[in-house]
Amino acid sequence: MKEDNIKVFVVDDNENLINMLKEYFKDHQKINIIGEAHDGLEAMERLEKADYDVLLLDLIMPKKDGLYVLDELKKKSIDKPIIVETSFNAEETILRVSKYGPKHFVLKPFELNDLEEKIMDAVNFVPDVGNKINTYHNNLEITVTKLLHGLGVPSHIKGYQYIREGVLIMYNNPDVVGAITKELYPEIANKFDTTVSRVERAIRHAIEVSWNRGDIDLMEEVFGHSVDYDRAKPTNSEFIVTVSDKLRLEFSNMKQTA
Repeated sequence: MKEDNIKVFVVDDNENLINMLKEYFKDHQKINIIGEAHDGLEAMERLEKADYDVLLLDLIMPKKDGLYVLDELKKKSIDKPIIVETSFNAEETILRVSKYGPKHFVLKPFELNDLEEKIMDAVNFVPDVGNKINTYHNNLEITVTKLLHGLGVPSHIKGYQYIREGVLIMYNNPDVVGAITKELYPEIANKFDTTVSRVERAIRHAIEVSWNRGDIDLMEEVFGHSVDYDRAKPTNSEFIVTVSDKLRLEFSNMKQTA
């Protein structure tokens, strides 16, 4: 496969989403949307004949769903990189889908630049030893995204991406807790090609916005006494560390069995 010509086939019943993807990638130098289907039956009719490199597959569709497509592809020994779209984070479903070996999961609604990265990664994907490790990592990313949405962090602002990245870094490297400014911010800034000061300001702004629109019950669950009657906002460090700690507790058992 040529990395400068990645052909993507999209299976999703949401035509508006497909049109949005076509518009986003129409002038892309490496990624092309070359085909589409709107339900599982139509998908299988076309996928057997289509020349594609990556399949973007929705789970919930009319007639036949994404699981049907995954099963049929497996039966027909069609082995192409798959990115699965899902609207919810149900561990049972994630584990069920994972046996088919998708390269990534994306939680709807997703950022198009995040999807772009996953498409690029899918064609260069090197499998881990054992499928459970990939399942664990993908499920973690989905859980972080869902948790930030519940906490009221708008996904369209820069601070959302920075917080999400910061939480994942902190989760995987707890030692960074003592070096937020010296290590965490520079790592985020380097990934997103920006400055440390902009990262710090964007995260602070995202927390301020979330504190006025998040689910108060979820915020109480995550931050405990940090959420008082005046809803005093945590610092950037407190926010990232507390969210990563909560995730670490929730995923500790899964990590041990991965």
